[in-house]
Amino acid sequence: MTETLSYADALKILGCQESRLVKIVDFAATVALTGWALAGGADVALGVSDLKNDVVRYGQDVVRRAAEWRSGGNRFTRTQRLSAAHAVIVVASYFEALGDAKLPFTLEQLDMDRADQIAQAAGWPPGEKFVELVDRLLMTRLPVPEPHRPHAETREAVERVYRQMSAAMETYVRGLALWDELSVDEQLLLPRMLGDEPPAHALRIYDENYRFLAVDSPEFGVWSLAAETQALGAGLSRAARLLAELAPPRVGDRPMIHLVRMAATALDQPLMAGGRAPEDVTLPLLGEGYISPRCRVAEMTRDATPAVKSWWSDQRELPDTEAFLVGHLTSLHATQAPLVVLGEPGSGKSKLTEVLAARLAGSEFLPIRVELRDVVADSTVTSQIEQGIHALLDEDVKYQDLVDAGDGALPVVMLDGLDELLQAANAGRYDYLEQVREFQGRQARKGRPVVVIVTSRTVVADRVRFPPGVLAVQLQPFEEDQVRQWLDIWDRSNRAQLARHGRKPLPAEVALAQGELARQPLLLLLLALYDAAGNALQRDGAPLGRAQLYESLISDFAAREVAKTPGVPALPAERRRRLVEKELVRLGAVALAMFARGRPVVTETALNRDLPALCGDGRVQDPDNPVNWAQRAIGRFFFVHTNEARPADHRVRSYEFLHATFGEFLVAWLAVYAVRELVRKHDLDDDEPAALDDDLLYAVSSFSCFAERGPTVGFTRDLLHALPDETRARLVTLLGELLRESLHERRRRLHTDFAPVRHPVPRRLAAYSANLLLLVAGASQGPVSVAELLKDAEFRTWQSFAYLWRSQLGVEGWEGLVTGLPACRVAEGGERDILLGGQAESWDFPIGDWWPGVREMDRRAVPFNGWYLVTRPYLLDLGNDLLTSSSPPAPGRVPYHAAVLRGSGQVIGTTRLFDELLLGDGEDAEDRVQLYLDAVESAALSRSHRALALIAYALRADGAALPFAERGRILSELLKAGADQALLRPLLESMIAERFESWQSLVQAGIPEEVLREIRAP
Repeated sequence: MTETLSYADALKILGCQESRLVKIVDFAATVALTGWALAGGADVALGVSDLKNDVVRYGQDVVRRAAEWRSGGNRFTRTQRLSAAHAVIVVASYFEALGDAKLPFTLEQLDMDRADQIAQAAGWPPGEKFVELVDRLLMTRLPVPEPHRPHAETREAVERVYRQMSAAMETYVRGLALWDELSVDEQLLLPRMLGDEPPAHALRIYDENYRFLAVDSPEFGVWSLAAETQALGAGLSRAARLLAELAPPRVGDRPMIHLVRMAATALDQPLMAGGRAPEDVTLPLLGEGYISPRCRVAEMTRDATPAVKSWWSDQRELPDTEAFLVGHLTSLHATQAPLVVLGEPGSGKSKLTEVLAARLAGSEFLPIRVELRDVVADSTVTSQIEQGIHALLDEDVKYQDLVDAGDGALPVVMLDGLDELLQAANAGRYDYLEQVREFQGRQARKGRPVVVIVTSRTVVADRVRFPPGVLAVQLQPFEEDQVRQWLDIWDRSNRAQLARHGRKPLPAEVALAQGELARQPLLLLLLALYDAAGNALQRDGAPLGRAQLYESLISDFAAREVAKTPGVPALPAERRRRLVEKELVRLGAVALAMFARGRPVVTETALNRDLPALCGDGRVQDPDNPVNWAQRAIGRFFFVHTNEARPADHRVRSYEFLHATFGEFLVAWLAVYAVRELVRKHDLDDDEPAALDDDLLYAVSSFSCFAERGPTVGFTRDLLHALPDETRARLVTLLGELLRESLHERRRRLHTDFAPVRHPVPRRLAAYSANLLLLVAGASQGPVSVAELLKDAEFRTWQSFAYLWRSQLGVEGWEGLVTGLPACRVAEGGERDILLGGQAESWDFPIGDWWPGVREMDRRAVPFNGWYLVTRPYLLDLGNDLLTSSSPPAPGRVPYHAAVLRGSGQVIGTTRLFDELLLGDGEDAEDRVQLYLDAVESAALSRSHRALALIAYALRADGAALPFAERGRILSELLKAGADQALLRPLLESMIAERFESWQSLVQAGIPEEVLREIRAP
């Protein structure tokens, strides 16, 4: 939440010269600290009428002078001044309305005479009450317009403040001698007079003053404009115009700042800059081909779940994203907490930062764009920014020095790709956004305020903690008008060029028929590229899947490149297909080299080592004429970006995909290719059964779990589902055999020289077995039976795998596996199983059905023993630690019970039992009574007097909601369990007095008569 200003704060920011007004505010602040007497009350002439005149006069002066602030000071100074001006007109509007109000007294009558001032000096109440009034009117923090809120909400907040001011005035009047002079009717009507007319009139005056400020200060217009729907734009062009209206362009920047601004101007680069565009097409420029997105916005609270897609559907949609961005950049909130931009892969998060940086480059802001995938993931925020500056300037520059060189330009740091930072970090960065906010706070205290924008994929938003008040926006999929607008731009860029080859640009109707594929900017571009090759979408019209789109686009492009090789067009179709497949295998190996290293970039040196090990034919290379495997693999593909070496840091050439989803798809494609090769080789050896040749599959899938990147699992599943049913069934059988043998030693393997990273053997076996499981689930027609897959009805093998995965795959792999492959236990007719790939197990799974021995125990509870405590340092499991430490042993008390066998046959944890007893509601009386009886038995077994006291407390709360006889039965059981009679005395006394025959009923319920006599005794 924005830390807003009070009227007193505004006076300081604006340098108010109204000596009496400043003196009154300072005096009120001093009284709050030292008390009335020490503050020198007798020296200050105080009066409501004078206060009103000074506040109104100063408000009028602020409105007149607002235009002067546009040319004076830097960006943040103007933001502070305009926020202060808003606080001034809020208060001034109320005082003006108060002066016009028809009240049973005048404001002059409220002013204290000299006798009252003398009384103040002695510490009498009237003066103190006036200071309290000043505090409530001038020292309270006031609403401020914010671009993520409709202006109507700001007006409502201002109106609430006015009603609070009127309430303060009423309280003040009631404490004056004047109150007694009013008639009874006037006293009764005064709350209504103050509560209705002044707030309503003040709001009208406020609206007028706000419009005056908006005329001379465009920021006010932007803050309210963000709530109004505007026509779609391209390249954030409206944002550029709005920024230009705020302040004149900067000139005469120092060389360092000039270089930073030049580095940000990417509007004249192609949409997919860095790669070579396919032949026969022209990629639109970023400035014209980037369609301004639609967004939803939310202010984070502790209950927010931004990683859940459905949660966003209930959040406010921004009618004008460009105005919101400009309004946010010019608000106080922007320098107090980061703005988080979330979106799906390919939704345009990075492009938004590129375009925004370019639009800010010519304004009073200093854009600094940092690609988090290229920084040291575990370094501090300041260090990461300086690494980003180094990438821009090719020299080491301290962040402080850069800001100082900016001469007041407000820094806007864009940290792009938090999801990739989280993947690369050795330790958790759950507090990353808090670190960013702390960085902003430190910079503000040093007089260097800074705006920070962080981008990330939506799905990992639960991997970081959102401090309350942080704003987050989610980029929405394209709507039909955005799809049409982008395709119009594509048409203008490519119609003539494609017409020379007898082809046409992709029509909107054809693209929209592809459903979700046309709704993400990157996928829409890929659809247009795919169709441009031969108008396949226009010709066939069949809907594509995401994996099919990527495979068709890359395969078609590879086929065209291969066909350029002399002699290839004359080869048989099968031979040409194999050549294209080899191209994709090499591309997949490039993606795997990045994926295994956990980085989106790989050096040419590393590729020249990895590719021959995985894709070579085993022949020794000629040292005098070495093959550049990296260039062979990716030199002719447009979606790979080459980073050339720079003399300053001696970096070698490196490569990265223009978007992470290309690499995620290619890893999935290579894995499925390895599986298909497994089947092919098995078919060749069908006459002579032998061990499965999984050498390629092991090399591809033993370094990292595919579930570390969710899209990779989705691509794998889609590619497997595209195979014939018979092939998929055989895959499940063969992969199941491999999984069962995956942890056994295999002495001889090929591709052992392929080692992008050095992992321990358990780590590689964990990744391999987990990926085999993912492939089995992806190839299966429905949920996978673990008992059938592993041939183990006792699930010991499954437990071994699970512990291995949890210990070796790391947080990314383990969490990705268990969330990407939901598991659910089933137990019917005495048969147990675990199903994978269907519904996740619900929280109320009947664990008694899974652990049949629990139902056969002699006692009604399962106690902890020393084993649980002994294994804690070995397992290092948070859940186990919390469970075993929830009730430590005490003298004379048996160990805490982990579970309880309820009378209904249900087995539940003890903690849940008491949670339902104390916090639950909605059960019928019969179920509630049984819950009490189960809780009493659990407490008796544990000999816990505190638990018995909690049960008695719950019984008092339920009272007559339970039948009388059943309450007596519960009390009887409590007595048998050892509950103190003094604890139960109030309950029994109330029940005895409740009905005539209560004594006999309680005795029948099992309460001993001697207990009842003791209670009745005086």
